[in-house]
Amino acid sequence: MAKNGASCEQPQKRGTKDKQNGHFADSAVSERRQKDREERLALVLWRRPIVTLHYFLLETFITLKKWTLKLWQRRGTVFLILVLCSLFSLAYSTEGAHQKYVQYLEKRFLWCAYWVGLGILSSVGLGTGLHTFLLYLGPHIASVTLAAYECGSTDFPEPPYPDQIICPEGGVEGSISLWSIVSKVRLEACMWGAGTAIGELPPYFMARAARLSGADPDDEDYEEFEEMLEQAQTAQDFVTRAKLGVQNMVQKVGFFGILACASIPNPLFDLAGITCGHFLVPFWTFFGATLIGKAIVKMHIQKLFVIITFSKHIVEQMVSLIGSLPRVGPSIQKPFSEYLEAQRSKLHHHTGAGTPATENWLAWVFEKVVLVMVCYFIFSIINSMAQSYAKRRQQSRQQRYTEEKTK
Repeated sequence: MAKNGASCEQPQKRGTKDKQNGHFADSAVSERRQKDREERLALVLWRRPIVTLHYFLLETFITLKKWTLKLWQRRGTVFLILVLCSLFSLAYSTEGAHQKYVQYLEKRFLWCAYWVGLGILSSVGLGTGLHTFLLYLGPHIASVTLAAYECGSTDFPEPPYPDQIICPEGGVEGSISLWSIVSKVRLEACMWGAGTAIGELPPYFMARAARLSGADPDDEDYEEFEEMLEQAQTAQDFVTRAKLGVQNMVQKVGFFGILACASIPNPLFDLAGITCGHFLVPFWTFFGATLIGKAIVKMHIQKLFVIITFSKHIVEQMVSLIGSLPRVGPSIQKPFSEYLEAQRSKLHHHTGAGTPATENWLAWVFEKVVLVMVCYFIFSIINSMAQSYAKRRQQSRQQRYTEEKTK
């Protein structure tokens, strides 16, 4: 009996030991991943510039090689696009009555492509997005709004505008309406919104491909998403609960949940794309809701906010409020008033009138802010691609170690 009891207890001890070994192995893997992640995050231009640039060039070469292979696999589509471009180039270079239509299409296409590209840059996952609404679209809407109220008309030249917006003849002060300004900037705003919707596709495709193939994707956001799903029941902090709220809304409500998340300024919308990909939401359900939410609903909200903020009476009240600040108010109010007056005089300046060029520190500061943000965006792309190559090296090293251990 004692022998039998001992023999019965032995497997239980082994099972406990195996569980402990498994726990230690999981802990070791987690610690190794955390160490690798910290090592990658330390790979930035201002700490290790030479290594970062070297890894960036190698990752760029690998990415170009992948794109070349994908284009070769779709060579029929590429050939069709090249034929269409050749036909358009032939029509563009041939004289005839069709030139005015060709030039109109070229003008519209480049204008739309410009704003779509800025929208993609704003939302695409390259480490950090370039805030193109604050840098480009917002100021564009503000300048059109100020010009419309000053000119009493929105009959500016068709976009793209010249270097300066010139007031047309016959404008009546006070005849401008909110909806006329909305209509004037609708094309640019909708194209920018469509670009932001396109920029949300990479997280969706990444998560969908990972779910279908069962592979571990090379993306830390997806790893964070899986960890969040595992810890869903014990989450206490506000950020995690907000992420879980987005995930539950998208998963349970479907099309209208995605539409609601896309229709408001939502820094967690990348999580919605990952959620839709992970739960295999159909592409057109995800992209259709995202496109409607971002290009129509959200853009009209943002447009109205900017137009109302930069309407003539609101701007005058803000300048007056700045002047009423104690001590520093008048000194700050002066450059704002001079800048607004300079912009108004430009609107009435016709070609050949010869207005003197004036410098303003507000314009100078804005130019430098734009330059700094664009440089930071470029640096973030370099850092992100260098870190991607570092992750490739770490995964390759771990794979070799695993193969050697199993031999």
